[in-house]
Amino acid sequence: MDKKIYDYNVDDTVDLFLLIKGADIRIAKNGKKFIAFTFQDKSGQIDGKYWDASEEDIAAFTAGSVIKVSGKRELYQGNPQLKLFKLRLASENEPHAPELYMERAPIKKEDIAEEINSTLFDITNANMQRVVRYLLNQYQTEFFQFPAAKKHHHAYMGGLSFHTVSMLRLAKTIASQYEEINKALLYSGVILHDLGKVIELSGAISTEYTLEGNLIGHIVIVDEEITKACLALKIDDKNEDIILLKHMILSHHGQLDYGSPVRPRLREAEILHQIDNMDASINMLNSALNRTEPGTFTERIFGMDNRTFYKPKESTELGE
Repeated sequence: MDKKIYDYNVDDTVDLFLLIKGADIRIAKNGKKFIAFTFQDKSGQIDGKYWDASEEDIAAFTAGSVIKVSGKRELYQGNPQLKLFKLRLASENEPHAPELYMERAPIKKEDIAEEINSTLFDITNANMQRVVRYLLNQYQTEFFQFPAAKKHHHAYMGGLSFHTVSMLRLAKTIASQYEEINKALLYSGVILHDLGKVIELSGAISTEYTLEGNLIGHIVIVDEEITKACLALKIDDKNEDIILLKHMILSHHGQLDYGSPVRPRLREAEILHQIDNMDASINMLNSALNRTEPGTFTERIFGMDNRTFYKPKESTELGE
């Protein structure tokens, strides 16, 4: 079995094929260019810097390419990093297809789609259901292929739809506990809250922010898409149903500092914000803990205030 990047321990010498997930060109203090890489295989992502990069290197080692890497696994300021000795492009006779190195959602696309489609019948508000169905149908291919983020949480193929279905499961559990919750509003908000990432991001193989992603952002993008859907469906977007749905989207980051133009002011909007944060946090924790030895701490997790988390020596895995 071929070793993956996180099969190697810190200080191990590394010799393997990796996908270039990102390749940012930067200027060092000495004025020379270097490439800040993010590498990917099915075990996860790791960063590495290629110093004194020539123009030929910059042209050759681009996002979406598969390379052969020789180096050393290290920790830098508590974060995993690959110290690079040599790298070259994979040849046609070597495993050079990017799909071979893509991390994927742990559930099949068909199963996620079935679970989301069955939830649509629980959206009993006609206007909300029509808008949700319309937008899911319009972006069906992208929704089930795209990651939920460039880095940090659910940053893999199918991550967007998996993040959505994970949140739906949390939402259903909470709704079963508190009967006052408006299920139609909550489930509609969950399904649509990150749909704008199919426009904000470029895709799963070499994920970058698009022009719209950088200048507008997925929150405003979804708000605009809801308005467009209403026009196509001949629904008055000043209807209270639509205003409530838009508020769910616009407030789901919870804080103005985190990109939401408004803070949650509906019960269901507050729940959406909380379960979004919970699901993203658990995913980041699981990813870090899965590549951490028992009895040690994880790397610093950027999305959780750069905290490190301890993995107990005694396994707490289900069934062990």
